[in-house]
Amino acid sequence: MEENKNISATIRRAERFQVILIGEGIIVGGIGGLVVILYRMILGCAGDWLNRILSFITGHPLLIAGWFMVLVLMALLTAALVSYEPLISGSGIPQLEGEIAGKIDQAWWRVLPAKFAGGFLCIFGGLALGREGPSIQLGAMAGKVVSRLLDRGKTEEKFLLTCGASAGLAAAFHAPLAGVMFSLEEVHKNFSVSVLISVMSASLTADFLATTILGRESVFSFELLKVLPTEYYGMILALGVLLGVLGAFYNWFTLKIQALYSCMTRMGNTGKILIPFLCAGVIGLFAPEMLGTGHMLIEELTAGEMALGTMVFFLVGRFLFSAVSFGSGAPGGIFFPMLIIGAFIGGIFAEAGHVFFGLEEIYLNNFVLLAMAGYFTAIVRAPLTGIILIFEMTGSVNQMLSLALVSIMAYIVATLMRSEPIYESLLRNLLKKRGEKVLERRGEKVLTECTVMLGSCAAGRRIREVEWPERCLLVSVRRGEEEIIPRGSTKIQTGDCLAFLTDEADSPAVIGEIRKICSENLTDFHVN
Repeated sequence: MEENKNISATIRRAERFQVILIGEGIIVGGIGGLVVILYRMILGCAGDWLNRILSFITGHPLLIAGWFMVLVLMALLTAALVSYEPLISGSGIPQLEGEIAGKIDQAWWRVLPAKFAGGFLCIFGGLALGREGPSIQLGAMAGKVVSRLLDRGKTEEKFLLTCGASAGLAAAFHAPLAGVMFSLEEVHKNFSVSVLISVMSASLTADFLATTILGRESVFSFELLKVLPTEYYGMILALGVLLGVLGAFYNWFTLKIQALYSCMTRMGNTGKILIPFLCAGVIGLFAPEMLGTGHMLIEELTAGEMALGTMVFFLVGRFLFSAVSFGSGAPGGIFFPMLIIGAFIGGIFAEAGHVFFGLEEIYLNNFVLLAMAGYFTAIVRAPLTGIILIFEMTGSVNQMLSLALVSIMAYIVATLMRSEPIYESLLRNLLKKRGEKVLERRGEKVLTECTVMLGSCAAGRRIREVEWPERCLLVSVRRGEEEIIPRGSTKIQTGDCLAFLTDEADSPAVIGEIRKICSENLTDFHVN
């Protein structure tokens, strides 16, 4: 009787599952939104305090020495937090994707306080890291809190993690639609109605709270004076190609720096994290604008008064410092820093266009906007998120066509260059570090055909009876004009043409083994 009641309750809950998810999404959005809003406020204070300190110590050697001692202390504290909870290292987005995939199980009661404190220390120290990755991870952990409090199963918990991620991005950037799209496109990788509605509920709730508490001002408040004419669309395509190439290079360089840090085994977390903190101390004395999130750099760039040489200096400086900061394993994201780098690529491209092709300077901000979206797409490989994010962060709605054009072109170029999306690469490295078995990328798939000869091992045998080589798949058996779908019980006949699919890297060895199986007079091959 009790079992029948449980079954009836399960059926009734399944019938109203979508409504339940909406309610849970609102709860997750509220809790996650408040956590991320508090995180934003704390990071804002950290940035203000850093600017005041740098202004105060300028020209005073003793105060400068004292500040370096403080930086060392902050590095030690940050390293201690990373050692206490290794999953707060870096962005937090790969950790979330790993949990959605069932590879990682984050302890929310450890991740929440440690990520919060670690992010504050990194921004206060001036590291070139962003708040978006940590915000997404913090939001997801809020979803996990709700899941555990309501005693939900693993499947429903993944929904709530996705809701929390969406709420985190929405609250971090005032971008509810981008929060929804990123969570579905990058994190959950599923566009079912149940997930979509619950994620929208969480995202809108978080954005409402952020707007109520922090105001409606866009993250980037620069003005586009004119819509880019169609005569410049050729330059947009060229910019897309450039962004695709530079995005692929960004991914490669970021992973190389991370690998370089991994080789510094004797330094431990403390030595690795100390490097960017000391770099920040030196940079703060000569180019303080390069520290922190880089938000002020965008305002200077879009004001239209920055010289080409200065743009190049900040582009190279931010690119290198961001890689050094992130590669160390310090808690912080690359989402916002990559937008800053993309903006400077767009600014330099527009300035070069003005010098060499007569592009009007009034369109500089247009190309800054386009480059941010295209660069993000090339690196993350999430074009819809990039387009919507830039639209929401800037409040500009009249560049949708050009945004789509540059994003698609950057996506195509980065894909043709075989550049893996950055968060997938980072997750792969994280799983390797944790000792998880990871399937390596093995290049393109190769289709190979081989004819079964009289007297061969395969002739007259059923497919399941032959000991085929590993890392290959028999996809077709062609017998004269007849195409046969291979099954274990399919009997192979002399003259059959077998088609195999294998990875490019494995094809030479696999093809050699298959030819031995299908050739005549085989004496050293075994069958089951």
